[in-house]
Order: sequence, then C-alpha cells, then structure tokens
Amino acid sequence: MAWLKEHGIDCVVESVLNSEELDKTVAHLVIAARNDGYAQGYAECSQHVNNALKVDWDTSKSATYDANTGAALAALKAEFNNLQLPVMDLINVALQSDDHVAQPKEIFPDEDEDPA
Repeated sequence: MAWLKEHGIDCVVESVLNSEELDKTVAHLVIAARNDGYAQGYAECSQHVNNALKVDWDTSKSATYDANTGAALAALKAEFNNLQLPVMDLINVALQSDDHVAQPKEIFPDEDEDPA
C-alpha cells in the first residue's frame, strides 16, 4: 500500500493529465471557444454599431459571416465530455482486481526498479 501512496496516485494523475488524447482535445476545444467568442463578439459589436449609427452595417464580408462556430464548439464540448482515455481502461481493470497495488505497479513500474 505504501507504493500506491508514494508513487501510484502520482502515476495515475500524470498519465491522465499528460495523455496525448486529452492534450489534443483540449487544444481543439480552446481554439473552437476562441473562434466562437470572436464571432459572437464581432456580431455583438456590429449590432451596437447598427444601433448607434442607425445604419445597416454590412457584415457579409467579415470572416465570421454565416460561420456556425457555436455548432463546432458544441461538438467539441461533447467530444471532450465523452473522451475515452486508454490509460483509464487499464486503471479501471486494475481497480477491479483483488490486488489494488500489484496491477497498477505493472502498469506504472518504478523507474528505479528493474522490470525483469
């Protein structure tokens, strides 16, 4: 049990937070959120210009015109919420085993121990 307290929990946390799948999904989500925020901000600003100047501001040539950034953001949020990390499957199997220390030790061997 000492191994689990000293190394195991750290290994689990690091493997989840450093997973490539999580990194890619979060990066795509940040970009989609930024794009959606820009599009929403531009639309709001254009509406303020229309109201203030009593003109019909032409937004058809803007980069955000008719862009459905909200749908892209919603899709990436759903992808993030349903993300399956391969390491979590291994951890779930280890937690269901009789020996909660031996299996995680096999998944996350100590650097100072020989794997042989």
